[in-house]
Amino acid sequence: MTSSAPPPDTGEQAAQARRRYSTDLLDSLFRESVDASRAAYEASTRRSPARRTAYKVLGAVTALVLGFLLAVAYQKVVEEQPQRQTARDGLIADIHTRQDRIDALTGREELLRGQVNSLQAALLNDSTLQRLRTYEAATGLRRVTGDGVTITLGDGPAKADPVTGQADKTARVLFVDLRNVVNELFTDGAEAIAINGQRLTSTSTIRSAGEAILVDFKPLVGPYKITAIGPSSMATKFSESATADLFRKLVDSKGMSFSVKRTDDLTLPAAANPQLRYAKPVVSGSPSATVSPSGGGK
Repeated sequence: MTSSAPPPDTGEQAAQARRRYSTDLLDSLFRESVDASRAAYEASTRRSPARRTAYKVLGAVTALVLGFLLAVAYQKVVEEQPQRQTARDGLIADIHTRQDRIDALTGREELLRGQVNSLQAALLNDSTLQRLRTYEAATGLRRVTGDGVTITLGDGPAKADPVTGQADKTARVLFVDLRNVVNELFTDGAEAIAINGQRLTSTSTIRSAGEAILVDFKPLVGPYKITAIGPSSMATKFSESATADLFRKLVDSKGMSFSVKRTDDLTLPAAANPQLRYAKPVVSGSPSATVSPSGGGK
């Protein structure tokens, strides 16, 4: 009777083979990297003195050329800096000059407006003058005072897109936002409205040019303060409107600023006199009769 040995454990053999394979692989990688480094070192020591000198000279020339290029680039930047500063100073001076001219023209406009008011008071009777003043206040051509509401809108924090790196513009106040606020205030009974001191009239425009917001073609800078004179219920109606609810959501989601405050003793300036346009009748060379569509009832 013969006895047979138990069969070997195939799982243990496979594990041992894997360990031998991984150990041999690591030893091979380490040995090859050491051998390659040793071979490179021996090859460098076997180079002739002339070749080693040539490599050193080539490295020195390369470093010298790179240093020269960096020095030239730095010198060019330094030379252009005064020119840029000069151009910037010139633009700033031009802006100040034009702003001074605008202020002078505004003062002259106020002076002429006062002279016109004096002439009107001298030539018109009291009832006609009072009616004229009422029309001027309603159309925005006269300064008005009264109680009302002040609404302030401001851009949210400037954040860059993590993928593109571009600034996120969805947190900025747009011209349509100012339009919506103005329209809502008129709906709630506003009698006079101004944006950052710029009085609105029936012909005023609120639009954008690039990233700037223009009111009657004059650029505004945020935060945007909208003041309106009207009934005491105007602030409550606006706060409960869908427009205010939208801006409150933008405050939570985009970090924009928005506030509604009832304000007493507001003073809104008069708007600039608009450019009036007059209709002119069309003068025909030869009068002609026109037959009515009904044929005169026939």
